[in-house]
Amino acid sequence: MNEELVTSLKKTLADTFAFYLKAHNYHWNVEGPDFFQYHSMFETIYSEVYGVVDTLAEEVRKLDSYAPGSLERFKMLTTIPEDGKIPTAIGMAQNLLESNSIILDQIAQTYDLAEQAGLHGLSNLLAERQDAHKKHAWFLKASLKNR
Repeated sequence: MNEELVTSLKKTLADTFAFYLKAHNYHWNVEGPDFFQYHSMFETIYSEVYGVVDTLAEEVRKLDSYAPGSLERFKMLTTIPEDGKIPTAIGMAQNLLESNSIILDQIAQTYDLAEQAGLHGLSNLLAERQDAHKKHAWFLKASLKNR
């Protein structure tokens, strides 16, 4: 078993879950004149991201390791920052865009390790995650333009 790959994949899983939770939190708590647009965008993002959490955990299991499954463990592994308070709608979009950049970096690192290990199925999944998060970045950047 490639420990570096397993650790990186666990970090990817933790970042994915933290990113999902942040987007869902923003969906619940957004306010302001553009409420509906942000509320809908955050729902689109968290729904798509949540749909891959189980798949990433199963990839960890395929590598003969246990998937992290507690908030404490996710918090230890993630590099996605938590909010101290509820930001404005624009602040939410900016924070999510910054977190999206962090997760893209983590996915790229895990992708490279999967490729080195010859695990092309895993690297294909990670490439799909890169595409999905680039689309999230597009949505967020477009929402923030001229603000």
